[in-house]
Amino acid sequence: MADDKATDDKVIGDRAPGSPPPASKNATRGLNGKMLGKLLVIAALMFGFGYALVPIYKQICELTGVNVLTQADDTVTRDPNTQVDKSRTITVEFDANARGPWRFRPTVASLQVHPGEMAQVVYEVVNTEARSVNAQAIPSYAPMEAGQFFKKLECFCFRQQTLGPNEARQMPVVFFIDPALPKNIRHLVLSYTFFEIAGTPDVAKPAVRATPT
Repeated sequence: MADDKATDDKVIGDRAPGSPPPASKNATRGLNGKMLGKLLVIAALMFGFGYALVPIYKQICELTGVNVLTQADDTVTRDPNTQVDKSRTITVEFDANARGPWRFRPTVASLQVHPGEMAQVVYEVVNTEARSVNAQAIPSYAPMEAGQFFKKLECFCFRQQTLGPNEARQMPVVFFIDPALPKNIRHLVLSYTFFEIAGTPDVAKPAVRATPT
């Protein structure tokens, strides 16, 4: 009995004061391993969801017509620089997200415009691969309610784009902010996500001249 007690005292004495017993350490390692596994699964799901947006968008196009999500603002009919509200200044910030083999960015970070004032921003894209790719840009806005007041007269998002091997291209966006924008909104963000899309983009067919008979 005395020998057993001495042995127990020696084992306890060898362990640092306040340190958990070996069984507790093993349990902690097990919990950490499970947590790491869950985090890896979540990261993989998020990564997969980002790329799943491409076929989802393609299915929407096939069901409802190509580029219906980014149609031109055909209802915009106004003379440049008319009905400009110079009493208000809106800061428009530009953002870009690439979902394909390219570099994609706005050439300026932001612009300050008056509601009703015509403005232009240029986005730059560089195809980093030695092959042609088809792409579609999808715009988004923050705050979301500002989207209906952001009027685009010219935009590369109106149709699919084809980039040649290693091609660099500058693509303008001509826009104005509707003066009806709520007065509490003084800052908004225009963001484009540039997706790679399989297939042949829409190309306008040249007009055929009638042959006299």
